[in-house]
Amino acid sequence: MNTHHKFFLGDALEILKGLPAESVNCCVTSPPYWGLRDYGMEGQVGGEETPEKYIARLVGIFSEVRRVLRPDGTLWLNLGDCYASPGKEGKWDEKRCQKGTGRRLYHMQANRGRVPGLKNKDLAGIPWAVAFALRNAGWYLRSDIIWYKPNAMPESVVDRPTKAHEYLFLLSKSERYYYDYEAIQEDAVSGDPDSPRGSAAVIGIPHNGRRTQAETGNRRYTGFNARYQPREKRNKRSVWIVPTKPFSEAHFAVYPLDLIKPCILAGCPPGGTVLDPFGGSGTTSLAAKQLGRNSIYIDLNPAYLEMAVKRMQFEVQELFATHTYEVIWGKRLETVAT
Repeated sequence: MNTHHKFFLGDALEILKGLPAESVNCCVTSPPYWGLRDYGMEGQVGGEETPEKYIARLVGIFSEVRRVLRPDGTLWLNLGDCYASPGKEGKWDEKRCQKGTGRRLYHMQANRGRVPGLKNKDLAGIPWAVAFALRNAGWYLRSDIIWYKPNAMPESVVDRPTKAHEYLFLLSKSERYYYDYEAIQEDAVSGDPDSPRGSAAVIGIPHNGRRTQAETGNRRYTGFNARYQPREKRNKRSVWIVPTKPFSEAHFAVYPLDLIKPCILAGCPPGGTVLDPFGGSGTTSLAAKQLGRNSIYIDLNPAYLEMAVKRMQFEVQELFATHTYEVIWGKRLETVAT
């Protein structure tokens, strides 16, 4: 399938204001987390003095995302949390970015002082605060998906469990929206719709011992047993086990393709358009390309934009498909080689 991908350099809010209303099928993104990383860019998201200012800024940006979404559009929002830890001075924790398996952590800067409402070592609770704020702003909060990382970075803590998950929220613009559940079904644990219980469970045999219609081969029987048709797939669950993966070009962790692809498959029809207002290394655009969807990428950092375009171009291209790229450097447009 032929696809088209646009790359915008600039502030997410300002770029979004220039996009046509109801022109995007879904948004899949991971904004910079509050207080965790300094991109070295003036005006970057995540460097706000308080969680409240950070949340308010995201609500403003996603109000524009909501405007450009079609009425049946969805938002898939990845957010992680952080702990209040003022310390004596701001410093990078380099252990967090080894091999790209964790997000580079920045301890709260000394000039911030203590954040009102947060004690030292408090979990900030940012993801849920953002989710509730978006709900109050008119979004439908549909699901809290747990991204479980089986290879999570170890932590030198002895007074709490090691953090091994992040949140992925599914929000919709309207009460009824596009969601292709069949596209992301997962393998069923057992073959019958009422999963057998106990150690004696056998695929295809209900827990009450009755054999399925397929097992008996009796085509004429359509009675009680007929509902026990074997099922190989089931609706996707809300805990997604996805290992983190290193990306050699970036000095920070990128979310893996395997986390993003189900969002696009469920939230965007083939040939539709996926938006990422915090594009980073271009994982969302790359996933969209691989799945036959168009994409719109926005990022404030020119180095990340160049990285994302390069990543797209060097991806192995399938036969009989054409992918075109446009890069908008402020007001300057470049058409990149297909």
